[in-house]
Amino acid sequence: MKRTARLMGALSILALAGCASTSPNWDTRFGDAARVAAAEQVIAPEASKNADSVAGIDGKAAQGAMGEYAKSFTRPEPQKNVFSIGVGAAQ
Repeated sequence: MKRTARLMGALSILALAGCASTSPNWDTRFGDAARVAAAEQVIAPEASKNADSVAGIDGKAAQGAMGEYAKSFTRPEPQKNVFSIGVGAAQ
């Protein structure tokens, strides 16, 4: 009986140890790498505060360019046959 009590006590201590937080330092820094990578990809962090209109291409030209870009995926150009090793006239 005494041995069973000790075994149950040890098992309950092990079970409670599984609930303990073992990584507080990791948890506080969780996601830092993703946030740093996203921040490094931003060219101008203050760009959202600029209310000036964008200078460049007009709407019709942009719409045409986007239409041609979309068509390039629906009708791709046929690939040329580039596998021609050893084919041809001998010299």
